[in-house]
Amino acid sequence: MSRKKFRISGSGGQGVITLGIILAEAAIQDGKLAVQSQSYGPEARGGASKCEVIISDEDIFYPKVIIPDILISMSQKAAEKYGDEIEENGIIIVDSSMVENFVNDKAKIYNLPITQLAREEFGSPLYANILMLGALVGITEVVSLDKMKEAIQIRLSRGYEINVRALERGYEEAKKIL
Repeated sequence: MSRKKFRISGSGGQGVITLGIILAEAAIQDGKLAVQSQSYGPEARGGASKCEVIISDEDIFYPKVIIPDILISMSQKAAEKYGDEIEENGIIIVDSSMVENFVNDKAKIYNLPITQLAREEFGSPLYANILMLGALVGITEVVSLDKMKEAIQIRLSRGYEINVRALERGYEEAKKIL
């Protein structure tokens, strides 16, 4: 694996930061090194926000992502703001229920109706971030699903069972399109 750079983007209130924190925690549980940073748009809730995670087998000397290998876009604003910033042959995972007409010829794009699944299967868009986390693991296999469950136990102990179900559902959805 050596090093993977993630940019997770969406609107404030979508759980983008939580997604990044859990991803970094799972990497650490998996014996890897990880750093996580975040930034919010000036509007905070509703504005574009992003979280960046670097996962590596080697020391990480700079904690910011310049150009990501993997980009997640969970809102139209975030896709427009960050969608062009991706390494050649990178991976982009788009919440197709929130982002329309996303195009990028430098990367492989995976469109998944994450927020729609959260509403239909879990009764709330609040689970979209955990569904997306499952999809990310399913597509990239950057950490194991078991380590991701451990990280959820550590970071989201309340509601553990439903969050694990959302994680597994996102993972299954990703595996369908691979």
